[in-house]
Amino acid sequence: MDIKARILTGWSFRRVLYLAMGVYLISQSIIDKQWFGVILSTYFASMGFFAFGCAAGNCFGGNCNTILSSNDSDEVKFEEINNK
Repeated sequence: MDIKARILTGWSFRRVLYLAMGVYLISQSIIDKQWFGVILSTYFASMGFFAFGCAAGNCFGGNCNTILSSNDSDEVKFEEINNK
């Protein structure tokens, strides 16, 4: 997926929230001259803008979904336990 499609599609509430909070925190960090806060806030704003990490709802590219392998036997086996 190219970067233009990544920016223009797939917007969710979480993504908008990350972008809005990141931009707000960037502006507050600049006003307070907290330069480390600008760096940290830029990371969160970029997560929302470019849809990666938590803001996308999954890992980059959606490759974090786990596919469970099916066993040949669908039958559940139980073992009886006797209390003495």
